[in-house]
Amino acid sequence: MRVMVLVKATADSEADGPIDPAMMAAMGRFNDELEAAGLLVEANGLKPSSYGKRIAFDGAERRVIEGPFLPAREQVAGYWIWSVANMDEAVAWAKRCPNPMPGPSEIEIRPFYELDDLS
Repeated sequence: MRVMVLVKATADSEADGPIDPAMMAAMGRFNDELEAAGLLVEANGLKPSSYGKRIAFDGAERRVIEGPFLPAREQVAGYWIWSVANMDEAVAWAKRCPNPMPGPSEIEIRPFYELDDLS
């Protein structure tokens, strides 16, 4: 099964400050482990929501909303796509992840819909 692992943003990550090199090195090692295990499909960090835009839909109308978007904890700072056997395996790997942010942070794991789910 494929899952998207979302690194939730924090006030610090949304402030667009410098990225801690030690954290990036630890994350690089973790990504190397994921790749060696054959689980890593993709991984990327996202710029703060102040760089982003949203498109609001209301019938035929479209409205552009400029970032930043609040609250920070509801935003995504980065993600992985993993190919795992099941959700238990995804949780086990996520628990091994270095803390991706200074201070408290969260990772959310969401499975993709697969063709079998739609029939």
